[in-house]
Amino acid sequence: MSSALMPAPSLALPALPSPAWLRNAGAAVVAVGLHALVLGLLLFHWPDTTPEPPQVRTLTTRLISLAPPAPPAPPQPEMVVAPPVPLEPVKPVEAPKPDPRIQQQKLEQAALARKRVEEQKRDEQRQEQQRIEQQRLEQQRREAEAQAQQQRLAEQQAQAAERARQVEAAAAASRQYLPIAKDAPDYPERALDKGIQGDCTVSYRVNPQGRVENPQVVGDCHPLFIRPSLSAAKSFRYQPRIVDGQAVAVEGVKNTFHYRIE
Repeated sequence: MSSALMPAPSLALPALPSPAWLRNAGAAVVAVGLHALVLGLLLFHWPDTTPEPPQVRTLTTRLISLAPPAPPAPPQPEMVVAPPVPLEPVKPVEAPKPDPRIQQQKLEQAALARKRVEEQKRDEQRQEQQRIEQQRLEQQRREAEAQAQQQRLAEQQAQAAERARQVEAAAAASRQYLPIAKDAPDYPERALDKGIQGDCTVSYRVNPQGRVENPQVVGDCHPLFIRPSLSAAKSFRYQPRIVDGQAVAVEGVKNTFHYRIE
């Protein structure tokens, strides 16, 4: 018997991977991770709505029956042309004669229409004449009123001028009779002692020089007041009256002396 002897395996450590293998393994892992990321994004954003079913179009057909063709027309028989028959001459149609009554009615209507038009024209002319006459009368009335107003104004102005002249004449006359010097008479002592009072009016003439001439007692006057009244009147001096630029005398000038005991 034979036996074989095999060598026992030795206990040795496994060999380490190489650097190239590590690089390839890392690249493979990165590629797998990127694909997984892209797939996740696609799944996340994938629409969850179902697509609409496609529309079905229906084609409709219609059966049309055509009429059978018409049979050919039968042959027409030949027509025999007869000779022309001479026509009788056509008599001219006489126009209907107008009815004299209708004609007379039309003439009357035309005459009536002309008469109406003439009357309307005459009315318009009459209205125009009336309007013109009214305008003329209104103008005359206005002119008369204006003349009357002017006449009234002229009369008022004349009256005002006359009043002014009268006032001026009165003022001039009063100025002419204003005394330049006029002294009061002396009270008689006898009348004063006896307590006699009274009035004495003296009338006199003012000459062109303004002096008093011919004084005289007028009316009732106490004898004790006559002499002092005449003496006082003779001492008066007046502005002479001027007529046409010349001084004239004034007759009948009066003055009343009042004797009172206070």
